[in-house]
Amino acid sequence: MLMDAAWPAVHRRDTGEWVLRAAAGVTQRANSVWPRNTAVEPLAALREAAQWYRERRLPLIFQMTDTPASARLHHVLDAEGFTRQSETLIMSRTSGNGLQISGTAPVEVSDGPDEEWLRLWWSVDGRGGAAERETARTILTGCLSLYALVRDDDGVPAAVGRLAMVHGTGGIYCMATSPSARRRGYATMVLRALLAEGTARNLENFWLLVTAANSAARQLYQQAGFEETGRYLYRQQRPRRALTGC
Repeated sequence: MLMDAAWPAVHRRDTGEWVLRAAAGVTQRANSVWPRNTAVEPLAALREAAQWYRERRLPLIFQMTDTPASARLHHVLDAEGFTRQSETLIMSRTSGNGLQISGTAPVEVSDGPDEEWLRLWWSVDGRGGAAERETARTILTGCLSLYALVRDDDGVPAAVGRLAMVHGTGGIYCMATSPSARRRGYATMVLRALLAEGTARNLENFWLLVTAANSAARQLYQQAGFEETGRYLYRQQRPRRALTGC
């Protein structure tokens, strides 16, 4: 629920069991099914979801945990030819658990993503042109958030990050460093600044998402006191395959 609120899709349909999300193809998270209740009849729900995404000319993608409760749906998706991809760790830490968060003065923190912030983040993580970037801006500003930016010695934006504030907790998103500024501590400065801002606003804990393959980012977050508390992955239907029974 927190992750869904922190990265809100532009279009949503809540069936009562699954949440269907779409945002013109901008990010998997905002264009995937969140199967909130995996106990429903999978094939009937799949048909409904497939039609909804077909109308939007988007692939059918699921964002799912790999837990015993999800086993039945995973089995159905395996049979229907859905691939497994982008395994992602959910990492969490409590507020004020001993991390030193001083020394964040050079970091600029604002309540909106200005052009410099957006340009750097999009250059690292973005896919598409001007229309897709505006869709991304809509997602980024869909909940109360803070945006951090740190500059290099020449005043050029070096790294950025976002803190989504949802239900008294903080989600760290959009951590991006310019390729020319990497391995110089800028990401750590951004992370510490966001944690400090969240702590000052009495957020109880923090979470973030990082791909399992990104060992450098995982090390950064572990050093900041984050620990793995869960995992999810994406299941995507292979092109030009009809669902059984459709």
